[in-house]
Amino acid sequence: MDFNYSEEQNLLADSVTKFIGNDYSYELRRKRTATADGFDRATWNTFAELGWLAVPFSEEDGGIGGGPIETMIVMEEFGKGLVVEPYVSSVILAGTALKVAGSAEQKAELIGGIIDGSRLLSLAYFEPQARFDLFDVNTSAKKDAQGNYVINGSKAMVLNGGTADTLIVSVRTGGGQRDESGITLLIVPANAAGVSVRSYPTLDGHRAAEVQFSNVSVPASARLGEEGKGLAVLQQVADTANLALCAEAVGMMEKLYKETVEYTKTRKQFGVAIAVFQALQHRMVDMFTLHAECKSLLLRAVMTAAVNDPEARRNISALKYAIATKGQKVAHEAVQIFGGMGMTDEMSVGMYLKRINVINTLFGNGDYHLQRFMAA
Repeated sequence: MDFNYSEEQNLLADSVTKFIGNDYSYELRRKRTATADGFDRATWNTFAELGWLAVPFSEEDGGIGGGPIETMIVMEEFGKGLVVEPYVSSVILAGTALKVAGSAEQKAELIGGIIDGSRLLSLAYFEPQARFDLFDVNTSAKKDAQGNYVINGSKAMVLNGGTADTLIVSVRTGGGQRDESGITLLIVPANAAGVSVRSYPTLDGHRAAEVQFSNVSVPASARLGEEGKGLAVLQQVADTANLALCAEAVGMMEKLYKETVEYTKTRKQFGVAIAVFQALQHRMVDMFTLHAECKSLLLRAVMTAAVNDPEARRNISALKYAIATKGQKVAHEAVQIFGGMGMTDEMSVGMYLKRINVINTLFGNGDYHLQRFMAA
């Protein structure tokens, strides 16, 4: 089996690697997370100019026709740089929903804006009582006499919801709270009357928002896909998101074990570099091995997803479970070897641990995906 990148994929990898290495230092990242937006809009525009926002979209929609492999390439490098720009929320989550269910008019209006960086979208799908069940939806939408949808309810943990100009919202238009049918996706302007957004920083330096909907009216043309059949779209979005997030985590694992090895070569104790201590050598070999295992699972999941293999969803669950266990192990080992300063915000090591912890809570944690893997 050929694991080599094509010429185009190598060019993509080189461009992201060079940018992260030269123009995205951890100190710059810390300054950006302290701003009101939580990221740098000039950097976001640079992403657009470099074509990274177009990666997962088809050429018909103005993209470059990339798939899971190209997304993996971008996200691994983003993981190494702890990138905080809203790539996951706007390009991966909202972009996938539009790709799967959007009409020609909706794609023309919104995907073009995502690609050129002029539009920021977020997916509002999560409700606290649902935990990881995408079908557990309380937020409702009822049609009025004019045929408009009137939305009431709330969504939590809307990634980058505070800076989004457009929200894709899962609502219940039929059935009971936990019915798998009756879920509909609606496109809602973030500044629509009745929409209230409260933005806040998350553990890993990113931002999310709580969003309230009080008699928010949108026309029937705002519906994304078929009425009552939004769950299938959300499931595809979740699979795509988990692949992207796990690729990001694998990039972080690689960065962690390499930085730890370099640190032990310079940190001295008892007059010698601590890299000579056999106990630490064993722990760093374990870190390398755990990264290699997760990288292999990532390649398997990505390659099966790229060809729509029926095993893809099962492989994604295996990968997510591995990231939840092995990814945290690598991060914990790095923090312990760095010592107390590894937990401070001034060093990136602790932030890698926090980001891996957050990734573990998005779209199903390790236990959830272990159960899904066994059920499959």
